[in-house]
Amino acid sequence: MKDCPVTGAKLPLVIFAHGRGAWFGANHDTEEALADAGFVVAAINHPGDTTNDSSRRDTLPVWGSRPVDMVRLLDFMLNDWKDRAVIDPAKVGFFGFSLGGYAGFALRGTRPDFTWLAGVCKETTVTCAQLHNGETLPDPPQDARIRTAVIVDPAPPVLTRKNLAAIKIPFEFWRSQFGGPGVGDGSPMAHVAEILPGKPEIHVVPAGHFAFLAPCSAELGAAVPRICTDTPAGFDRVGFHREFNAAVVQYFREQLGEQ
Repeated sequence: MKDCPVTGAKLPLVIFAHGRGAWFGANHDTEEALADAGFVVAAINHPGDTTNDSSRRDTLPVWGSRPVDMVRLLDFMLNDWKDRAVIDPAKVGFFGFSLGGYAGFALRGTRPDFTWLAGVCKETTVTCAQLHNGETLPDPPQDARIRTAVIVDPAPPVLTRKNLAAIKIPFEFWRSQFGGPGVGDGSPMAHVAEILPGKPEIHVVPAGHFAFLAPCSAELGAAVPRICTDTPAGFDRVGFHREFNAAVVQYFREQLGEQ
């Protein structure tokens, strides 16, 4: 319901970061599950890399702007949102999918390593051309206000054992078995899972990358079959999301306080 009244006090906040070329509602069912459970939930479109705006997609600066966007969102929610008084600033969580998952790691200390990507990518993409031309990015901002995270199939090319070692907060990790666009065939994500610091809870889902997106309506499936067709055929995305959303809610409850 638009502009509905906010009730409660000392509520935890979870901010969402979407994947490449997506939008703030790409994980809307998970967002709704958290809101129904008593969490404040906030999500944005990342400028230049959304469903309707590809002006900065597949460019090097996107890797830098993603974390910056999320800091700005958190600043707004805690400092400027009209109902900010209901939020407990000590209870902030992060949910990131794909490129948004990378952003979550970056915000807690991971500095992206483009060495491998620069060595294997082709000049046909803007990012590769920029890397081969020697362009660099400043280190991403870190945000200590984020206390915990759910990281889902994060973009793997810039993640290494060394830069992931900077992560000191608790997080839950979900990966697809079969991968998909932007994350490879599943083996790169399996490697990331092997080099994660600490002992996070790791979930492996027997499906492809897009299985983590909200289940598609018939209309969306016809319009954008690429994100609505699961691997393997017959995977029950609706049934999986009932379990996935319940698990995400439970994790954030445990980390940020019972609601």
